[in-house]
Amino acid sequence: MKKLLVLLLLAFASHAQSSFEKKLFETKEGQVLPYQILLPKDYKPGKKYPLLVVLHGAGERGTDNEAQMKYGKSVFLDSLNRINFQAIVIFPQCPKESYWSSVKINRSTVPTTFIFDYSAPINWPLQAVIDLVKSVKHDKSRTYIMGLSMGGMGTMEAVSRYPKMFAAANPICGGADLSYVSKYAKRVPLWVHHGDADIVVPVRHSRELVKAIQDQGVEIKYSEYAGVNHNSWDNAFKQPELLSWIFSHRK
Repeated sequence: MKKLLVLLLLAFASHAQSSFEKKLFETKEGQVLPYQILLPKDYKPGKKYPLLVVLHGAGERGTDNEAQMKYGKSVFLDSLNRINFQAIVIFPQCPKESYWSSVKINRSTVPTTFIFDYSAPINWPLQAVIDLVKSVKHDKSRTYIMGLSMGGMGTMEAVSRYPKMFAAANPICGGADLSYVSKYAKRVPLWVHHGDADIVVPVRHSRELVKAIQDQGVEIKYSEYAGVNHNSWDNAFKQPELLSWIFSHRK
């Protein structure tokens, strides 16, 4: 009986290390940000690991602490990736009434109009993500962020507001307030992704971001997917070099 109990405990511990765990982060103002976190395989508490934040799109907003896992989760649970890329991975969830980025959206136009303005106060969910990252023990020289659609916009705002925090970033079908490019162009390597047939977030937002960074004399990695609509994250997550590229950078 005792041997069986030990085996069950070992099995549970192994399962816990191979799955995302649901948690809540409370801000100083009392707001609650749901998130899921994946610790490295064979996690050692005394060791400092890289940390990667993944920001979801607008359709996955809520408070169930589950919807944000719709895209990308399998990449980080892949057995080979867990061996080759030992890192802490966090998927936070933005509430329905908010947005990762400070952007004005006009959905009555075709395509939708997005006006990014980081002079406006940062939305509390994105600030909560920043504070959550600061609270997690990890290798501060290897903090990364990526996101899709609304999350791609949040990725660029986080990099714009906190350029010293991130070692690399992957915005997918997002956009940015280009007046902040000089703050991070030479600090944070970017790999931008977008589908050229996107009817939700126009591809021009990524093209303009890429050009603005190139105008700073900086090389940038850009993948534009021919004939792909708004789901360019499918292509991005299938990039064989995606994780090796992002984890190769450090501050």
